[in-house]
Amino acid sequence: MKRIIKIGLLSLLGFPGLAFAAETASTDSWKLLSIFEKGGIMMYPILFSSVLMLGIAIERIYNLRRKNVINSAFLQNVRNQWDWKDIQKTLQLCNSYDNSLSRILKVGLLRVGGKLDEIERAIEGAGQHEASLMNSNLRVLGAVANITPMMGLLGTVFGMIKAFNVISLSGTGNPGLVASGISEALITTAAGMVVGIPALALYHYFRGKIDRYVFEMEEISFQLIEELSYDGIQKSKPAPPREKPKRASSVG
Repeated sequence: MKRIIKIGLLSLLGFPGLAFAAETASTDSWKLLSIFEKGGIMMYPILFSSVLMLGIAIERIYNLRRKNVINSAFLQNVRNQWDWKDIQKTLQLCNSYDNSLSRILKVGLLRVGGKLDEIERAIEGAGQHEASLMNSNLRVLGAVANITPMMGLLGTVFGMIKAFNVISLSGTGNPGLVASGISEALITTAAGMVVGIPALALYHYFRGKIDRYVFEMEEISFQLIEELSYDGIQKSKPAPPREKPKRASSVG
């Protein structure tokens, strides 16, 4: 039972390849704790990074659910209310729902009566603000994606230093000690990449999802505001067609 718990814990923290080795190997040298200990001191920050990555991923998955960003019930209620062109009741709807779309739409409604391009700038500003909120913790996730493989490489350097130090002291007559240093080097490299690669994939997945959300919310808000036949809206000039903004691919 304890063996199963250890393997499950290691898998949860992002070391599936090492967990598989711990399960299938026939010698005691490949047991779970033995693998971790052989990795050396750099396994501890890598382990911490894996826990951090898992926590951020769970938190972002929960908070970036569609109902927290573009609530379908809120949108349907707004569309139903829109036929009456009652801005005050629509604002009350925005206040009764706490989601990103309601906050962006509220910014636009509060400026109804001004020029359309001013309303659009206000909506874009609100969209950028919501994007910054949704990007919460993603900088940390990007840092984990960049730093964890480097920590693995640092562990590799430590392991090779250990191996060559053994060779310099005892020659090649003690292959066990030499192999221990090489093993430490390989384990930390693998651990750093096993954590860093999923962290990088999650980072770009969340960034792409947020960009799509923001663009969709701005489009919905623009459409609703433009459809509102309200005498106070002064259309200074036709609004140019909007294109989806391009995002830089660099991490962090």
